[in-house]
Amino acid sequence: MDVNVAAAAACAIAGLGVGLTAAIAFRWSEREQSRSGRGSGRGRISTSSAPVHEPVLPPGVDTVLSVLRSCAIVLGEADEVVKASSAAYAMGLVRGGGVVVEQMLSLARSTRRDGEIRQVELEVPRPGGARAAEPLAVSVRVAPLGSRLVLVLVEDLTERRRIEAVRRDFVANVSHELKTPVGALSLLSEAVADAADDPEAVQRFAGRMQIEATRLASLVQEIIDLSRVQDDRLLMDPEPVPVDELIAEAMDRCRQPAAAKQIHIASGGVAGLYLHGNRGQLAAALGNLVENAVNYSPPRTRVAIATRRISSAAALGEADGELIEISVTDQGIGISEKDRERIFERFYRVDPARSRATGGTGLGLSIVKHVAASHGGTVSVWSVEGQGSTFTVRLPAGRIPVEPPSTPLSNRTPETTTPIPAPEART
Repeated sequence: MDVNVAAAAACAIAGLGVGLTAAIAFRWSEREQSRSGRGSGRGRISTSSAPVHEPVLPPGVDTVLSVLRSCAIVLGEADEVVKASSAAYAMGLVRGGGVVVEQMLSLARSTRRDGEIRQVELEVPRPGGARAAEPLAVSVRVAPLGSRLVLVLVEDLTERRRIEAVRRDFVANVSHELKTPVGALSLLSEAVADAADDPEAVQRFAGRMQIEATRLASLVQEIIDLSRVQDDRLLMDPEPVPVDELIAEAMDRCRQPAAAKQIHIASGGVAGLYLHGNRGQLAAALGNLVENAVNYSPPRTRVAIATRRISSAAALGEADGELIEISVTDQGIGISEKDRERIFERFYRVDPARSRATGGTGLGLSIVKHVAASHGGTVSVWSVEGQGSTFTVRLPAGRIPVEPPSTPLSNRTPETTTPIPAPEART
């Protein structure tokens, strides 16, 4: 009996010891987890057995990255994205918490391994674009950030490369276009010298020299005009410009070549409209459109100039306002679909042989595009091969001056229309 009591007492003491030990162990574990939570700055007890140490940006880095113009990406030890700017997501460089361009990841790993700063230029796919779309040209600079992080800076060079290509093409084309009439004048002058005893030959060669000199002067003038408007900057001091006078000047400019081909130029639409801008640039742009229509139209056809007032909300999808629409329609050779995409490029010609025969330089439509842009407007083209073309310029409407010009320009009456068809279906 005494043995049983002693055994029971021993078991009770052992159970009490195990319970106290378990209680002490639980309290110690709870205190250690609380310390770990406070040490990580979370202010709460961690529920995991091993605390997770997330990469922390050095002080001030977050602020610096937010003001950089370049795309900024901070990668952790496992190539995870710790921080990325909105531009990095917009360019499609970061998706699902990781960098999708393998070349950038390879550079980051190399920099993390040896701490060396690297910079390369890459081509990356456009975000959301088709496989055939032209890739983006980017400059990538990778540098270590602290002991565990890597900073990736990405700058988009696509527009810069496009502008450089345009400049190279422009210089090459200008050199070629200037060389042609200059070379022709040189040969013709030699021919005149050799034919000094033949008055008829001298007269013939002199006429050719005048044609080439006129072409050269026209090319130089258009290059000057293009250099003045190619920045597409909005005008600082615009003035009210009557549309009726611009149309009258354009018609007068093309009257002689139109009469030689028996082409009838007619104007119609709403009269008494005004634009706000540079009169010389607007006159040059409209004159180029009418001149092109005459040059590329067969004899005994018709060129129509129509004007109307439209809402900018309906035309451009912007805030409601008024636009002046000027359309020039011809019955010429038309423009193919592939050529319509490039028709406003400098020195681009649909038919180079025909353009040279008509004296075209390939700069007229480029000037029209830049003039429209600098005046806050647009230019578009509708065309079908063999049926003709319609070029439409839309520009913000200007206010009528307090004292409008007193000289009547034509039989066009204000707020009246002529039977010329409206070009809605063609634009």
